[in-house]
Amino acid sequence: MAIFSVYVVNKAGGLIYQLDNQSPRSESEKTFSFPLDLVLKVHDERVIVSFGQRDGIKVGHAVLSINGIDVNGRYTADGKEILEYLGNPSNYPLSIRFGRPRLTSNEKLMLASMFHSLFAIGSQLSPEPGSSGIEMLETDTFKLHCFQTLTGIKFMVLSDPRQAGIDTLLRKIYELYSDYALKNPFYSLEMPIRCELFDQNLRSALEVSEKAGTFGPSS
Repeated sequence: MAIFSVYVVNKAGGLIYQLDNQSPRSESEKTFSFPLDLVLKVHDERVIVSFGQRDGIKVGHAVLSINGIDVNGRYTADGKEILEYLGNPSNYPLSIRFGRPRLTSNEKLMLASMFHSLFAIGSQLSPEPGSSGIEMLETDTFKLHCFQTLTGIKFMVLSDPRQAGIDTLLRKIYELYSDYALKNPFYSLEMPIRCELFDQNLRSALEVSEKAGTFGPSS
């Protein structure tokens, strides 16, 4: 079982906390000789596969690392422009790791805001007043669970569809937020959460939840 990530969204729809716990990305690393038998292009400041598939590498997959050096957008971590580097025969043979593109910070902010809007739409579509809004979205690869407090803060967890005990985990996260963020004299309400104790205890809670499937009475 796995819990992939945690999001905390304030009542205005702003992302104030996000943690990637596990990533289910499918990644493939292969050694290539020149010329590269895949067609690459820059899309949304990432280098992605636009044509050609092989050995688990698919169209839309992004370049994640070259020769073990991580990639940041169009450049490697040591400053090389990726397409220019891959176009130079003297750099071959080389190893490239491909996989689903990682979400950028801006994309996470945008997606949190979009879910906030969907949550409001879900409440308005309800045939009965006082709807709780969207509590769960389910796909074949993950479930998104949401718990909204009375003050409008939303706690969201993305998990494996088979993971049990998420409702209890959401309330545990709310408890940690109350204990380590709200009681922190340096924390301002509705602002990004930067609290080491909150981070540490949240990671511990996720680990317990993944192993046990739920929380016992003593958690």
